[in-house]
Amino acid sequence: MIVNKKVIVVLPAYNASKTLKITYDEIDFSIVDDVILVDDHSNDDTIEVGRQLGIKHIVRHDQNKGYGGNQKSCYNKALELGADIVIMLHPDYQYTPMLIPAMSHLIGSGLYHAVLGSRILGRGALKGGMPLIKYLANRGLTTFQNLFMHAHLSEYHTGYRAFSREVLEKVNFNANSDNFVFDNQMLAQIWYAGYEIAEITCPTKYFDDASSINLKNSTIYAFGVLRTSIQYRLHKWGIAKNKLFLQKSEIK
Repeated sequence: MIVNKKVIVVLPAYNASKTLKITYDEIDFSIVDDVILVDDHSNDDTIEVGRQLGIKHIVRHDQNKGYGGNQKSCYNKALELGADIVIMLHPDYQYTPMLIPAMSHLIGSGLYHAVLGSRILGRGALKGGMPLIKYLANRGLTTFQNLFMHAHLSEYHTGYRAFSREVLEKVNFNANSDNFVFDNQMLAQIWYAGYEIAEITCPTKYFDDASSINLKNSTIYAFGVLRTSIQYRLHKWGIAKNKLFLQKSEIK
């Protein structure tokens, strides 16, 4: 807990049995109140490992709902449990849990309602093992998005994110894609709702057991990112309204 605000870490998992423990063991429970593990119908021992670790809140999907569908379950469960600050941490150990306190404090202090762990800010992405093609795609898509969003983020494609309860209650994330483009749609929603997004430097770690998006899904994701950016700008201009940018209070 930070300044009387409940901190919950959500772990969107798919076949994470080999890396779940090392990820969980580095979580700072002096400030983290609860952990939610959402298993997206894994075919390994992710659920069993989670139980052995003593994770109290485990949700298992009866069928694979996709990365975005997993996040929806994560955030809805966190809100149900009364979270004030929600940190999404991938249980594949690609992002260090040691940044949870810093991200939580930025939100708990009221400075920001959304914080990203950026692999680009520290200029260590390639040294950390990010494939060159992914790095170039990241830079190209980010440049395009900053242009259309009128923003200045170092990257939009990190999976390390923290949100305030206010943001999660305001933006209609349940209307987003169930696939990887969910991440970008949510950032566009947050921008449109008028919030600033902070970034902190996050080390890059690529290794064999870390999850990775394949070429087909990467291509689908890239086109989804471009589409989301264009939809955001057209909605902003009032040319083509999009339901993604309706806030929960506007939905009847």
